[in-house]
Amino acid sequence: MRQSAKDYKRIVIKIGSSLLYSQNSQLDCGLLNEIAGQISNLINSGKQIVIVSSGAIAMGMSVLKLESRPRDLPSLQAAAAIGQNGLMQAYQRFFQERHLNCAQLLLTWEDFENRRRYLNAKNTLLTLLKLNSVPIINENDTVSTDEIKFGDNDKLSALVSNMISADLLIILSDVDGLLDKNKNVINMVDEITPQIKGLACPSNKKTCVGGMITKIKSAEDVVGAGIPCVIANGHRKDIILNLLEDPSQHGTLFLPKGNLNAKKRWIAFSAKSKGKIIVDEGAKNALLNNKSLLSVGVVGVIGDFASGSTVSVIDTKNYEFAKGTVAISSKKLDEIKGSRFEKEVIHRDNIVILP
Repeated sequence: MRQSAKDYKRIVIKIGSSLLYSQNSQLDCGLLNEIAGQISNLINSGKQIVIVSSGAIAMGMSVLKLESRPRDLPSLQAAAAIGQNGLMQAYQRFFQERHLNCAQLLLTWEDFENRRRYLNAKNTLLTLLKLNSVPIINENDTVSTDEIKFGDNDKLSALVSNMISADLLIILSDVDGLLDKNKNVINMVDEITPQIKGLACPSNKKTCVGGMITKIKSAEDVVGAGIPCVIANGHRKDIILNLLEDPSQHGTLFLPKGNLNAKKRWIAFSAKSKGKIIVDEGAKNALLNNKSLLSVGVVGVIGDFASGSTVSVIDTKNYEFAKGTVAISSKKLDEIKGSRFEKEVIHRDNIVILP
């Protein structure tokens, strides 16, 4: 699939710690300046750019002269608090030199899970883009224990891409893309299979978490919503500009598979499930054919959830194939499961078949 740069209007660019910092754990200002120059050219040509940047903890490690990533939570939070300020100062310096404003947004899982906070964050981002500014997003590592322990900015970049309905997600790292068994770059992936996932291996870098496996998972999240994703080497000259001309020739391009509206993107990829609903084969087939979920097809309820919660829908083999916003509490649903009830359990407009 070849698309012209003009087809990509709104672009999310994820910049990893392994790219930002040199081998001596110092911020690579020359590279950051070069990236800022490319982004400036794109904005001046009418593109909208959002940056998801790692590097706060790594910057803090550099300031504190730490050789390895702290293991205890207070030290991680302290490193993030110290480093975030310096990281933003660097971004601000290079964008101000090009007469562009940049804005800092620190997000947590709750900003995506809570629908009101999600829409507030989305509106802020879209307003910043209208103001021709560069939003720079990072995890709020100083307060979010879950993000530090389990999170990574590859996942965050996918969440942001779905939030603002981006046209392309670019994940920049220090690798050329996904490599096959012969160590050659795979230029295009049309389906993320178990074999593709098997080519990934976790990162062993001192300053970062994640690795290729988290990048593939993030690509899976966005392509399922209809957004292409490309993984590429940020050290290559003019890489961002070249990617927009032909992403499959400068990294690994993951082709989009789905086409979800904004609300269903939130249900599928941002809202956390509060419980599970087990359905029979007839109900599963109905849902796969764009029907609502009725109580007669429900055979079990797992968890305690209220009306309006997001839940997973699983079949009798424990396979999760859908998520949705439920209209009945778990207590009520447990009472009426298997019987006919006048109210839909999940309306078809509020249910998403997972990729």
